[in-house]
Amino acid sequence: MDQDKKLAPWYVYMVRASDQSLYTGITTDPERRLAEHQSGKAGAKYFRGRGALAMVYLEASTDRSSASKRESQIKKLSRREKLALIDK
Repeated sequence: MDQDKKLAPWYVYMVRASDQSLYTGITTDPERRLAEHQSGKAGAKYFRGRGALAMVYLEASTDRSSASKRESQIKKLSRREKLALIDK
């Protein structure tokens, strides 16, 4: 395994869609991931029929496991709670 990939930090992120909904995911490269979502080619199926406008939340994690756990926690939040998290 490439040493740089192994040590790369993981991020939990939220992207605002054109319908004002929020998509939550994890990545090691937030800029690349947003570009993928916006291009519609390598992004999530979620963005088919709606555009990815902007990354509105970014939180660093130490590894993939902790990022996945945090992603799951965020996905369980209500919209109001997610918006409060973004506003912090």
